[in-house]
This record gives sequence, C-alpha cells and structure tokens, in this order.
Amino acid sequence: MSARTVLTVTPNPSIDHTVELTVLTRGEVLRSTGSSVEAGGKGVNVARVLARHGHRTVAVLPSGGVDGDRLQAMLAPQQVHAVTTHIAGSIRTNTTVVEADGTTTKINEAGPELAASEVEALLLAVRGRLTVDPAWLVASGSLPPGAPVDLHARIVALGRAAGVATAVDTSGAALAAVVDAGPDLLKPNLEELAELVARELLTVGDVLAAARELLDRGVGEVLVSLGGSGALLVTARGSWWAGGEPLVPRSTVGAGDCTLAGYLHAAGDPADRLATAVAWGRAAVLLPGSTVPGPDESTAGTAGVRVVADPDPDTAVKDL
Repeated sequence: MSARTVLTVTPNPSIDHTVELTVLTRGEVLRSTGSSVEAGGKGVNVARVLARHGHRTVAVLPSGGVDGDRLQAMLAPQQVHAVTTHIAGSIRTNTTVVEADGTTTKINEAGPELAASEVEALLLAVRGRLTVDPAWLVASGSLPPGAPVDLHARIVALGRAAGVATAVDTSGAALAAVVDAGPDLLKPNLEELAELVARELLTVGDVLAAARELLDRGVGEVLVSLGGSGALLVTARGSWWAGGEPLVPRSTVGAGDCTLAGYLHAAGDPADRLATAVAWGRAAVLLPGSTVPGPDESTAGTAGVRVVADPDPDTAVKDL
C-alpha cells in the first residue's frame, strides 16, 4: 500500500457505457457482442487504476442526480474514496462503440452546467483534501458548461500553494489556460499538443520542440501519448521514447489515463517511469470498455516495451 494518497479532481465525471459490436453499420439494427458500465471521467479512471495497484486514492468530483449516486456506488468497491460536491444538474453518460478490429467511436455528452457557487464548492473540497499531503494532485478531463476555462489552472495553483506535485491531462482551451500555471507534469496526446502550439507535429523533432516550449513556460515535465506509437517524455534532463509491437486493441477508452497513472506510480529514473506508463497503457487497450488493468495485466504489458533515450528527431511519428 502506498504511504501517501493520490488526489484526483474530475470536474466532469460520467457514467461510461461501452457496447461491443462486430461492425458498426449506420442505419441498421445491430446486436452487441458485449457491454460494460463503469464510473468514468479521466481523473476517476486514474484513481481507479492506481487503487488497483495499492494506492490510497481520493477522487474529488461534482455529483448530481441518480447517476451521481450510481457513480459513487460504483467507486466504493474499487477502493476509491469519492469526495463529492452537490450540483443541481445530473452528471453525464458517455457512450462508446468498439468494433472487433479495435475501431472506437465515442459519443461524449457535454455534462451538467455548473453554477459559480458549484465551482467554488469543488475548489473548496480540493483545498480541504490537500491538508492530507497527497503525493500527487491530478486534475483531468474536460470542463462542463459553466466552468471557467482556467479551472484546472486554479486547481494547480492550490496544489502549488500546498507544496503538492501536480499533474494535468486536459485539452483545448483548458489545456492552453493551464500551461502558465506551471504544473509539474502535463500529459497531452499528439493531437492536443499540436492544437496547443498551432502547428502540425509530424516528426519526433516536432514533438520535442513543442514540448520544450512548454518547459520554457514553466511546465516541469511533458508526457506525450502517441496512441499505438507509444509515448515521448521530455524533461529538463533529456528526452525518451517508449513503445512496443503493434497491438489489436479491444478498447482504447481510458488508455491514456492508465498511461498517466503508470507514470505517477513508478519509481526510478525517467526511462523506467516512462516504460511503466507505456506498459499500463498497452495493458488497458487489451481490456473491454473502460476496464482498468490490475497488477497482473500491467506486468504482462511490460513485455516488449522498448525505451530509447534521445530518440532521432528526424523519425516520423507514424514510423515509431
């Protein structure tokens, strides 16, 4: 059991419903080959997988409606302690359709509108939980309607004021707003990083240059997930790539969250932490829906993972 807690914040949690089909055909009546329902939202997923690996985890999130109660009930047996703040609206349901070849189609609802008082209540709950001196404060996911674009930046500021390391995984305007808050770790995927720097990132050198721009603005480390091409880690000490042989995914939902969790879990030098992160992400894609891997699956995921220090900047990302 980890000696210190990992605290996650999910401003826009969800019930995640995954349906498995042989092939998705528009306009037809189809029969599923499998289905699952899980508590969802990026920070919730990080908490779930870390709990499976022995960490004490606390998930701070807004909760409203019958589905809010349902989400809390789902987390309890997974050893995730939910700290909820009441909202007038109901949390969202996200639907994912996964085909037999691994093709994933996601339909994400926007989420409930948060009033200013509900945003402040969420921040107050985070501030209160920081008094337990967690190992990490993780702010993840999209922002619901009504939430200020700098909400993740405000969460990072709370962590910094408390002397707690912060990690952020978000996208779009919320990602742009959090960079200058100086999180210790930022985990964009390739598309999110490209949008942030407003240019295509076709080569390893392109990705490294974009990540170093973020370091220059005060971000501690940048972990860029590349989907089936692995991940790149960029720090002030250097850069590393990790990946493995191609996999046929069963579901890619939550794989990036498991990658982040693996990095937070691992000890050792940056290369070792990156290898663990990629192994956890690879383990996740072989599981149904948003199921998170346990220790056995994560250990199996390390098979074939390679780490390369100072990867060739001229290599195309698609060729990794």
